[in-house]
Amino acid sequence: MNESLKPILPLGAPGDGVAPGLMPGRHRQVNPAAILLVIVFLAMAMTYVVRSGEYQRHGIIVVPGSYKTLEKDASPAQLFSIPVRKADDTFAQPVSLTEAVMAIPQGIEKSVGLIFMVLFTGGMLGVLNRGGAINAGLERLLGATRGNVYVLVPCLMLAFSAGSTFMGMAKEYIVIVPLMVALANRMGLPNIVGLALVVVPLKIGYLASVSSPVALSVAQPIVGLPVFSGMSMRVAAYVTMLPVGIAFMFLVLRRFGFDRSVAHQFESRRLSIRHTLNLILLAAGIVFLIYASNTWHWQYTALSAYYLALSVVFAVVAGLGASEGCAAFIEGMQKVLIAGVMIGLATAVQIVLSTGDVLDTVVDGLAHLMGSHGPILSALGMFFSQLLLELLIPSTSGQAAVTMPIFGPLAQLSGVSPQTSVYAFLLGHGLTNMISPTSSGLLVLLAAAQVGWGAWARFIFPLLLVFLALSIALLITAVVIGY
Repeated sequence: MNESLKPILPLGAPGDGVAPGLMPGRHRQVNPAAILLVIVFLAMAMTYVVRSGEYQRHGIIVVPGSYKTLEKDASPAQLFSIPVRKADDTFAQPVSLTEAVMAIPQGIEKSVGLIFMVLFTGGMLGVLNRGGAINAGLERLLGATRGNVYVLVPCLMLAFSAGSTFMGMAKEYIVIVPLMVALANRMGLPNIVGLALVVVPLKIGYLASVSSPVALSVAQPIVGLPVFSGMSMRVAAYVTMLPVGIAFMFLVLRRFGFDRSVAHQFESRRLSIRHTLNLILLAAGIVFLIYASNTWHWQYTALSAYYLALSVVFAVVAGLGASEGCAAFIEGMQKVLIAGVMIGLATAVQIVLSTGDVLDTVVDGLAHLMGSHGPILSALGMFFSQLLLELLIPSTSGQAAVTMPIFGPLAQLSGVSPQTSVYAFLLGHGLTNMISPTSSGLLVLLAAAQVGWGAWARFIFPLLLVFLALSIALLITAVVIGY
């Protein structure tokens, strides 16, 4: 067993949040909230150095060719002013220091539904953990498979990626992350490995979006395509990248080492009736959550109420008293509290850029850079533009609504088909989403695993480079075959 491995710890035990080689004594951990705070003020600076402008819109969809520059006084004096903004203003104003600071609580207020959903998810898992069902179930799983990660890992990653690429699942995995972290801990592995077991296949599925309604239902109709059409190249991306992701996880396991012998400690262990019932309820709860989210389109308020109701059921089945159940719920919420701050900061970046009217200017500038350079260069230009814009518009539907009406027609003038335009959007947007510090979805998963953004960025960067090369190759193939 690797000397650097820590002892087996229960879920949430102190010291289990950092991977070997990423310990504070060896690498200073940068708090992700500090990173996002810097990005907020960089966004404020952009409103002074980037010209302001806007597109006309029909709803959230921009009108191609409607971009106009807005007059703006970007003098340093504006930094300390308190601008009076009106909805029908025909001129722009840079974001003042006061407005940048105010954008942070505004971001928290705007994202309050998501924040409470994350907190309630943490509370529910705190109740399950206090009842012992999670650890007992993982011990039984390890005993049944005899710790064979070369069977466990591909099966888990296939299941997680399928839910993402075929059904658009993302927020549902918040519940799964702590379970995989606990599984990793039981094998002497750090939290970041358990996190990667979920995030890597989730992002591969998200990047390919074979039939994900989240991305395709917005992007394809904008460029005149039937939703879910042109599946062949998206399937190619999925079947190409998933084996690479699995191989990456095998290399990670080999790098860290894992304690396979621990599984033999649990081979003869049986689950108690209470643990069995709670695990059955958890599985049924996740299945029903998937059904309800896709059938009734549950939003954050409904999801929060659902997690709260499950928490009560889990506490009753586990035999926890009212006080102990509430204490476990609050303890679980505390572990993901930082996620609320990070979500608010990520949203504040969008608020600052929108307030300073520079988002549309960035899109228009990238569109002009694309120009007409032949189909391959234009497709790659669109891909890299989408890759960069994900940092500024970390919403799938929002980025599609802003960019596809502009990039789609420009690409066609260069000989790039509408289907390939959508493909470039999916690959570029999905790739950056694996690491973007402004993606609230990624930040929530990191918080659920108690892993810092800096540690995750160092961990995933090699795989990101491989996927970048594969994405470029797939996109060039799409252009060459006339996809």
